[in-house]
Amino acid sequence: MRFLLNLLLMLAVALALGFGLSWYALSDGRLFGAYQSGPWVAWPRAGSPAPDPYSRAFLTRNGALQLGQAEGLQFVAGADSDGRKLDRACRYRIDGTTPVSTFWTLVPTTPDGAGIARPDGPPGFHSARLSRADDGSMQLYVSRTLSPLNWLEITGDGPFQLVLTLYDTTALSGTATGQFSLPAIIRESC
Repeated sequence: MRFLLNLLLMLAVALALGFGLSWYALSDGRLFGAYQSGPWVAWPRAGSPAPDPYSRAFLTRNGALQLGQAEGLQFVAGADSDGRKLDRACRYRIDGTTPVSTFWTLVPTTPDGAGIARPDGPPGFHSARLSRADDGSMQLYVSRTLSPLNWLEITGDGPFQLVLTLYDTTALSGTATGQFSLPAIIRESC
């Protein structure tokens, strides 16, 4: 009887560990094919002709159309630079620079991918229409309340994420020269 109980316990531990690691690899995946820089996470192999098994599983679970490797790269942040989940009740400042790219967009969405910008306003920021500092850096604000400079009004309540898409970029392609940096996400008020 003791042998049967030990066998069932080992089987339960093995199943929990196997399913737990699989869930982690498909949802977070920072250890399995994803690239993380601060709060930003990207799956650089997602648009390749032959993605690794973890990227393929992420694509299947995500179900969204991905950019090809030569077309661009998408970074997603569900937390600020201090690790706190993004909340629509707060005001956030996106501060810094983006890697070199021909064009980029920054769109706030629900965790499921639905846009949360004001319906009669712009859906997000893009590189062609925003004011920058003399050194090329930017300060973007995302909140439900009025903010200075580059501001995007969001609607609703609950968590959200920021999706930064770099089009025609060399970031993470192997041909990039030097390190690149992504902007910080700073919670200013709630």
